[in-house]
Amino acid sequence: MELVAMMVGREVSAREVLDAHLEQISRVNPAVNAIVTLAVDHAKRLAARADDAIVRGERLGPLHGLPVVHKDLTETKGIRTTYGSTVHADFVPDFDSLVVERLVGAGAVTLGKTNTPEWGTGSQTFNRVFGPTLNPYDLTKTCGGSSGGAAVALATGMAAIADGSDLGGSLRNPASFCNVVGLRPSVGRVPNWPAAAPMFTLGTAGPMARTVPDVALLMQVLSPPDPRHPLSSAVPPEQFARPLRRDFSGVVVAWTDDLGGLPVDPRVTRALAPGPDLLASLGCDVRRSHPDLSAADDAFLIWRAWYYALTLGDTLRDRPADVGESAAWNTRVGLGLTGADLARGERARTELYHRMREFLTGHEFLVTLVCQVPPFDVRLPYPREIAGVPTETYLDWMRACWCISATGLPAASVPFGFTDDGLPVGLQIVGRRGDDFGVLQLAHAIERATRTGQRRPAIVTRAIRRPGC
Repeated sequence: MELVAMMVGREVSAREVLDAHLEQISRVNPAVNAIVTLAVDHAKRLAARADDAIVRGERLGPLHGLPVVHKDLTETKGIRTTYGSTVHADFVPDFDSLVVERLVGAGAVTLGKTNTPEWGTGSQTFNRVFGPTLNPYDLTKTCGGSSGGAAVALATGMAAIADGSDLGGSLRNPASFCNVVGLRPSVGRVPNWPAAAPMFTLGTAGPMARTVPDVALLMQVLSPPDPRHPLSSAVPPEQFARPLRRDFSGVVVAWTDDLGGLPVDPRVTRALAPGPDLLASLGCDVRRSHPDLSAADDAFLIWRAWYYALTLGDTLRDRPADVGESAAWNTRVGLGLTGADLARGERARTELYHRMREFLTGHEFLVTLVCQVPPFDVRLPYPREIAGVPTETYLDWMRACWCISATGLPAASVPFGFTDDGLPVGLQIVGRRGDDFGVLQLAHAIERATRTGQRRPAIVTRAIRRPGC
């Protein structure tokens, strides 16, 4: 990142970079409600540490002095962590999660915590502790979720980098809605601790940033294995330091704008229409094809419900008034599961794995939509219909993301286009097992070809610009 080089080269200090971001937060955050806990004193101590290291001729790490915000599901020592829930509205951990530990250990400067739905439930960022986070491209619309506050903080220049997590689309959906980049890594590629179910394969921590190179930089820091996470991968993190530019001539890419028949809002379809020609211009051998994802329903919905029963079952029993409608429903479904249900879910997961393995043997990448709808009215908990097709639960409109979550494969959302009324639409890139870097290479090629990610919301251009913003 250029900003790190500027600080290391003494063109600007970490304190000056921090002050610029704090000024941007004071100007923009009241309008969007993305950063819900601001840790100014904590940030100033870390920025001073970064500057002092430079005076000594040292560098703290690859993220030296970069302002970072942490999702409010991610524990931060001495900084409030609410999980978007009234149950933990005043909780202050006495430890850092592994993700925070690594980011700060690499030199990043913690600014504070970003808003998330209650317990990270759903892809619309609102809760009873802090209220909703608004889309910076249209303040009447949602920013997506559950890493919604992170995406908005990035899009508006309030932070340089961010962390998030993704179970059903929580890194990809808000990235698409806010015109930034989010990577859902392969299962185990980013170790996660603490975790209620460390061997659970649907959820993963991951990075968000404004550009693909910045996401790759974050992966260098986040991806080393750790014994506290039993599924953590032993793939060397140095691979993310390799050049992102690649010749895609002859690379076989599967293209589908509806993943085989999902209902899709026509505004999204129109925004994605240039996709095949763009991929062909990069040299790709584009084939209109899609995998059979029919097993994803049981593979995802059953195990997600099981996870909610595990993590929220006691809370729903003891404090039912403090569990929102969607989380309560998903928990009740999980509590009602039988052994036969779990067996069906595991058979489906195995079937899905092999179908995707076979499909990606003949295609190096699957490129498709991220979201079936564009950003919608922030007053709605979730869309009630998609292209005239009613939705039955809060999960239905997220299917294009969670079908991919169920595969365990790496997937990124990269800025691609805009609807006719100026709302961002991202493109989802899915790679082979373990090929997180390849996904980022194709995302980078698309990013450079379209330059869509350079289009910032008007709320930013009206704010004072300072180094790093």
